[in-house]
Amino acid sequence: MNEIYKKENSEEWMFPQDAFILSETDEHGIITYANDVFCEIAGYTVDELIGEPHNVVRHPDMPRIAFKGLWDDIQTKGFWTGIVKNLRKDRAYYWVYATVLKRVDSKGEISYLSIRTVPKRQDVEVCTKLYAELKSKE
Repeated sequence: MNEIYKKENSEEWMFPQDAFILSETDEHGIITYANDVFCEIAGYTVDELIGEPHNVVRHPDMPRIAFKGLWDDIQTKGFWTGIVKNLRKDRAYYWVYATVLKRVDSKGEISYLSIRTVPKRQDVEVCTKLYAELKSKE
């Protein structure tokens, strides 16, 4: 996919507006599925992602409280949406608008499906400031 590119004079990577980053994890957060867009924007091969914890792409700028909110919402509502800054394998980053869904199959086994798209730039700007403030209080 040649639409994924590094933003000029930045460590930020961009991906197309119409692209969907998809992944699935087991109940412990271990990646069981990663689509090609996820692999390309994160800089990993599918073999490098499968079997790894999803937090392999967790950027250190992300405050812990943001993920606490994510897990609280998933457990109470069954889903969560929000803006996340992710870490690439090469230590650069990319922003996503994420939706995470809790799935329970007929056997009662839990998995999580994550669907990510390009966020609005104004949301990224707001979250950059908010996350920096929250990180400073950790």
